[in-house]
Amino acid sequence: MDKELTSLPNIGPVLAENLCAVGLDTTEKFRAAGAREAFLRIRSQVDAGACFHQLTALAGAELDMPKKMLTPAQKQGLRAFFDSL
Repeated sequence: MDKELTSLPNIGPVLAENLCAVGLDTTEKFRAAGAREAFLRIRSQVDAGACFHQLTALAGAELDMPKKMLTPAQKQGLRAFFDSL
């Protein structure tokens, strides 16, 4: 596992392992794919029960901020994406 992944906000060891399991094993690969693609891969390949909080954690990590700093509009967009799955 790339230690850089756990240096991103909101990314702990389990989420970093999930990212590695779906081929996003570096911060560069993760950011290139984006939070939504990463979430879709995790949900389809590793954790079918991946929740909304995991999506917001990934979105915050992609933007290099704690998920609590996401704006209401960002959260609303993520919720709409999540609910469409």
